[in-house]
Amino acid sequence: MDLEERIDRLESIEEIRQLLAKYALSLDMRDLDAHVNLFAPDIRVGRGKLGRSHLKRWLDDTLRLQFTGTAHHVGNPIIEFRDADHAIGVVYSKNEHETGDAWVIMQMLYWDEYERIDGRWLFRRRLPCYWYATDLNAPPVGDDKMRWPDRERYAGTYHDLWPTWKEFWANPPQTDAPEVAPAAPLGEFLEAMRRGAPEPRIRVR
Repeated sequence: MDLEERIDRLESIEEIRQLLAKYALSLDMRDLDAHVNLFAPDIRVGRGKLGRSHLKRWLDDTLRLQFTGTAHHVGNPIIEFRDADHAIGVVYSKNEHETGDAWVIMQMLYWDEYERIDGRWLFRRRLPCYWYATDLNAPPVGDDKMRWPDRERYAGTYHDLWPTWKEFWANPPQTDAPEVAPAAPLGEFLEAMRRGAPEPRIRVR
């Protein structure tokens, strides 16, 4: 890349980092207009529904019915570019939810697709992958770590993007100096870790 392209890449990374933080703040403060404007104008919202207005209505229904308050703490972003206007990323999110008389904490990550549209980086798609959700006073030890009050427990998909999770537990080292695979090419860390694994099916909470 020439100097101009490198500067554009650095500015794009910073704008996407800000996009992640804006997502959390606008969601937690219930500024739904600010929130949905972080997504592509033709964002898909369920079957046969496209656009920010449908996303706003879905969010309003979800937040108003389920949560008195929320706090999303995002971190560990990794952003990689497919071309100048398209990127993928992973970001961790540690969340707190006031729901009824329970205080539910959650650990998850997002698998993101970003697109620059009319000069602005926006979410093209967010795939939430949950590890656990449980009342603050009930550690989620064991199976089926998604434990919302008054709902059936179920397993999250926190590890399902990454074949390495199952490979690690299935293949303990046989020598004191196990073989080390080559490092991923620059800018391909996420795709190398995924190793072509299919995206998991997400259960709507």
